Amino acid sequence: MSNFEIPQEIEGYLDVLDQFIEDEIKPIEQRDDNIRFFDHRREDARTNWEDQGLPTKEWEDLLVEMRRTADAAGHYRYALPKQFGGQDGTNLGMARIREHLAHKGLGLHNDLQNENSIVGNLVQPLMLRDFGTEQQKKDYIPEMLAGRMGWCFGLTEKDHGSDATWMDTTAVPETRDGVDGWLINGNKMWTTGLHKASHVMTFARHSGKDGDAKGIGCFIVPVDTEGFEIGEYMWTFNMPTDHPKCSYTNVWIPADAVLGDLDMGLACAQHFVHENRIRQAASSLGAAQYCIDESVKYAGERKPFGKPLSVNQGIQFPLVELHTEAAMLRQLIYATAAKMDTMPKPDVAKYLSAQVSMCNYRANRLCCDAADRAMQVHGGMGYSRHKPFEHIYRHHRRYRITEGAEEIQMRKIGGDMFGFLNRKK
Repeated sequence: MSNFEIPQEIEGYLDVLDQFIEDEIKPIEQRDDNIRFFDHRREDARTNWEDQGLPTKEWEDLLVEMRRTADAAGHYRYALPKQFGGQDGTNLGMARIREHLAHKGLGLHNDLQNENSIVGNLVQPLMLRDFGTEQQKKDYIPEMLAGRMGWCFGLTEKDHGSDATWMDTTAVPETRDGVDGWLINGNKMWTTGLHKASHVMTFARHSGKDGDAKGIGCFIVPVDTEGFEIGEYMWTFNMPTDHPKCSYTNVWIPADAVLGDLDMGLACAQHFVHENRIRQAASSLGAAQYCIDESVKYAGERKPFGKPLSVNQGIQFPLVELHTEAAMLRQLIYATAAKMDTMPKPDVAKYLSAQVSMCNYRANRLCCDAADRAMQVHGGMGYSRHKPFEHIYRHHRRYRITEGAEEIQMRKIGGDMFGFLNRKK
């Protein structure tokens, strides 16, 4: 429980979501052996090992059914503005919901491995709202919300990762048949979701020098454009994979296929970074608390040598440490999310960026530690896939690298502490 005062409106909505899960999502999960996607067979059932390790059609069809069911009930677009069919969900509301759903354990309601949930984290329509031209909004937003169009993110490259101001992908002006446009050459990797995407938000340098934030544009590249190629799908700790490499060889797009300020494309990439990080932290916290609670329960039931495991301080103390950190993190996550709701995005970046990073890196690490401890407490069964802890560990381990590696988060906190963040070189 938390001492932070969550508005009753949010807590009441959790009850609504729980009832929706029981009434509409659980029956889908239990139908036709769909439980195979969540029990010990989950990785095998989800993965087409013969087709590059991609998700199976059956698995993705099930996720589509879940999303459509949640959307029809009015939950999927919770975080979106009412103009897009949402509920104007707050950052605090999203944090509380994400924690709550992850705390319920594995299930169709909130799948950790690919971040599909009955309450969606739908940032791309908002990116278009804030950066797109009127024509782009008209062409893309309705298609995205209807599920007929999907964009993926092309920022990381083979030789460049954490510092996005360094990249090999370039865009140069070129006019074809009287139409101004851009010729793009380069590579991207970890373009998650590309196997089903219609477009790639491609970040490419068109002016300036390596290390400059200015001079990088966000170019909207249709995946069927000549010269665009999908390469190897990277097999990961948590399978299936939807993370391929891709390449651009003289890929031409018209000049109007640019999102936002041509010189400041990285602003698009950073636009929802704080929202994503606080929601990810909340999800990690919920999954961590699930691991802790399951371990406490099991320690009371398991009786080696004629007495419950729970009487042993060797069992108690590690779980006490984890439970205490979860309680402290919960306060920080809620308080930070609530503050985010009181200020515009530029002020969030200026005043709360370090706090968001604290929440994110500590929660992601906590979840890995809690899953590891749950395996230890549960013994051989904890190590097996008949328990969910290995799945939780493998998924949340990636968050210590993606969405800003924990070293990047710590660097940001250090920069805030020591006054480096706003200094000019």
